[in-house]
Amino acid sequence: MAWINTVPDDEWQGGPLEDLYASVVDRTYQRVDNIMSIHSLNPKGLAGHVGLYGSAMSGTASLRKVERELVALVVSQINECHY
Repeated sequence: MAWINTVPDDEWQGGPLEDLYASVVDRTYQRVDNIMSIHSLNPKGLAGHVGLYGSAMSGTASLRKVERELVALVVSQINECHY
């Protein structure tokens, strides 16, 4: 896996990432997952990622949530992505 500079989770408060923290923190483990933290140096990019994900996973009436999750799972498996 590539090594990418990120802003540590405990430094998100009080900066431009503060408003985004609540929408990306993993509530079970109280940390930001790597897939989201790689955007921490570019808060606008992170906001775009959050918006795209939210739209893709809840923005359609033609598929139920479980069906959208299954599509995401199959695409990730085909792409050999561990996320």
